[in-house]
Amino acid sequence: MSPPINGPLIDSHGRVHTDLRISVTDRCNFRCVYCMPEEGVPFLPRAELLTFEEITRVATIAHRLGVRSVRFTGGEPLVRRDLVDLVAMVAGVGFDDVALTTNGTGLARLAPRLADAGLRRVNVSCDSLRPERFSRIRRRGDLATVLAAMDAAESAGLTPLKVNVVAIAGVNDDEVEDFGAFARRTGREVRFIEFMPLDAPGSWQRDQVVAAADILARLHARWPLEAVVDPGDPAPAERYRFQDGGGTIGVVASVTRPFCGTCNRLRLTADGAVRNCLFANADAERSVRDLLRGGADDAEVEAVLRRAVWDKLPGHAINDPGFLRPARSMSMIGG
Repeated sequence: MSPPINGPLIDSHGRVHTDLRISVTDRCNFRCVYCMPEEGVPFLPRAELLTFEEITRVATIAHRLGVRSVRFTGGEPLVRRDLVDLVAMVAGVGFDDVALTTNGTGLARLAPRLADAGLRRVNVSCDSLRPERFSRIRRRGDLATVLAAMDAAESAGLTPLKVNVVAIAGVNDDEVEDFGAFARRTGREVRFIEFMPLDAPGSWQRDQVVAAADILARLHARWPLEAVVDPGDPAPAERYRFQDGGGTIGVVASVTRPFCGTCNRLRLTADGAVRNCLFANADAERSVRDLLRGGADDAEVEAVLRRAVWDKLPGHAINDPGFLRPARSMSMIGG
């Protein structure tokens, strides 16, 4: 079957895609143990990255097809030079929501300019609230800088600010309650993300996955929780509020209870590949870079987006015996 030639970006299973994740670089100034080797990481040559104009053109076409929200990712997006200019260009297209996920190291100095450019909110990655452990997990940077960046982002109006925590058994799972207390104290929504098999080769083992159900049970035993029900929200996080009004937390249970049936996300990698799933393999990627540089019209780019979405599988099959980890790591795909 062929994808429809008009209407929204819909796949063959009826899911309408309204969210575009844009990776602007595969480079990062951290080397997190669950994501990248400490040394010897090959990066894309600059000439292979999409230009700001090319990214904006794809975003504009996606917007015409019903995409309403965009998120800038990496690698670490803030290491891409002049990112503020790209944010302004893409925000000018007219999206309802423009967000960014960052490790926070460059955020404090850029937060006001990003907000002025049209960025609405940020997610900041922070896998430990203990300085020494933070440094061991990230291999570079320091916790104080990231915490200060959260304050700066909120001061600049980049809210609601969310804090992403990759929970790994035997590494930082003893901090679940600490992060619950942090959420209550700061009003920031902490999102616990299950450790997924798409990062540094050999870094993932199933017994390292801290199940979302276990995280919720531990938090509920300390501070009773209740589900935040929003039937129309296709976001990956299941959200819960503290019953005493102490804020909210979220869990992204990609491994133990996948949310593929409501997924509305499409991805554009830094080198111009359109991906319909984080876990898609190379044969499922469709590049727009050569089209853009070869004089293709918008209809040809639109056709690539429609085909990529239409070919999306029912689910990522992480829990199937024949699951194959994607050849690209998270830093190359974009979160």
